[in-house]
Amino acid sequence: MKAAGLALFATLATLATLATLACARGAPPATVPAPVPVVRSDVAPVTSPGSTLPPALRVGADPAALQAIARASGQGSRLREDAQYLTDVVGPRLTGSSGLKRATDWALTRFRAHGADSAWLEPWRFGMAWERGPIALTLLAPHRRQLHGASFAWAPGTEGPVAGDVVFVDAVSIDEFTRRFAGRLAGAWAMIVPPQPRRNPADPALTARDSAALDSARHAYYAPAATSDEAALRRSMFALLADAGALGIIGDGEKDYGLLRTSGSPARPFPIPYVVVAHDTYAQLHRLVRAGERVTLRADIHNTLARDSSTVHNVVAELRGTDRRGEVVVVGAHLDSWDLGTGATDNAAGVVALLEAVRVLAASDVRPRRTIRFILFSGEEQGLLGSTAYVRAHRDELAGVQAVLILDNGTGRITGMSVSPADDATALWESLLSAISDRGPFTVQRRNKGGTDHRPFVEAGVPGFSYDQASRGYDLSWHSQLDTFDALVPADLEQAAFVIAVTAYELANLPGLLPRVATP
Repeated sequence: MKAAGLALFATLATLATLATLACARGAPPATVPAPVPVVRSDVAPVTSPGSTLPPALRVGADPAALQAIARASGQGSRLREDAQYLTDVVGPRLTGSSGLKRATDWALTRFRAHGADSAWLEPWRFGMAWERGPIALTLLAPHRRQLHGASFAWAPGTEGPVAGDVVFVDAVSIDEFTRRFAGRLAGAWAMIVPPQPRRNPADPALTARDSAALDSARHAYYAPAATSDEAALRRSMFALLADAGALGIIGDGEKDYGLLRTSGSPARPFPIPYVVVAHDTYAQLHRLVRAGERVTLRADIHNTLARDSSTVHNVVAELRGTDRRGEVVVVGAHLDSWDLGTGATDNAAGVVALLEAVRVLAASDVRPRRTIRFILFSGEEQGLLGSTAYVRAHRDELAGVQAVLILDNGTGRITGMSVSPADDATALWESLLSAISDRGPFTVQRRNKGGTDHRPFVEAGVPGFSYDQASRGYDLSWHSQLDTFDALVPADLEQAAFVIAVTAYELANLPGLLPRVATP
């Protein structure tokens, strides 16, 4: 979620794996109470080979408190109504937009309604706001038809209809670009990468040989620049295209079933229009151009870029601790979203799970020793900007932050935790999750996980974690027009809220603070 030119694709794209639409639907209604799990009080801390759990970090499960949390989780949920309002009524929440402002005000009131001891807004300065406008795309040659596409965010419009031929720019250095393309791009649309390697979702299951070939093609597609000359071209590509007079860039939507993936950031506004089309359309245009056919495209795009930066907010709420109130467990998700859909799986799912975790803890009437602070960050989709702003504003308090827990991998149930191999917390998380094994199964794995709001905290030395979740169609829905309420699985999110409530409570009650992590 963070590189101009071709590097933008390599940084922003995620290797897509096929998931069925059906698995994102059909969950039992959230109004059916979840069974109260048997909270195990006889579980000894689990250790892994080569890993130890000092006494100060051993989880002392309080059966009465965890049973109270479980009972509150099984009744009175407002998760479904919160999810429907945030997605259907508030709608998309692009950072800097009026939609995000509506969501911010709504989330503040919901934290209070769910029983938070206090809730407030923390402002930070964001780059220029951008608003998507109408778009019309027409293929004029070699045949005529209407195309479906969308602008990358922070790309300008066309200031009226413009038409030009499509050129595939396959140079690997600035010298080659200048020699072959500088005089051919005035009034043209540029394709700057080949189509992403994908399999037809209607094909039979891949053989081992076919799977290996596809994996190899994808690794090659996302490989870093092979030479310093190619790296320099990637960094300069957008400026070179603008200087050459290109009308804009055509990009690959990178998803199946005609879905589109968009991204973008005010830190890197595009100098010329940037339009993504469905993967099948992009592949067809690429085939035609490579075959020597003339391909002509007309576009009429109306986008708006503000003239100045804006103030946006993180939404913060607390359940105050008792004897160690000055120390904090941070639980977070991001409130902002992309705008092709209504930001359901990315990340209204995390938002409503956090709200439900607040309600569950407040309704259970348990009091953690440390304060549990819930934060809905903005600006995540533009590069973890809201969490970075929070870390900067609270740097003097970070030594008292026990840990940061983030939910941001879709609508699926929590399946466990990934922990950094450099600062292994495997035994800790196995112990944290062991008391609620009935809501599992859970797996704790050692791997570095990026792209969510725990990263700025980790980079400041705070233990940070992002829950692993079941896919539930996330590869299809994220950043696409499919990311709407119907993609949510409320029953899975109820489980996630319960797991968050329990693990945050356990961390808040540990005898000691977790060791600080080595700054990458």
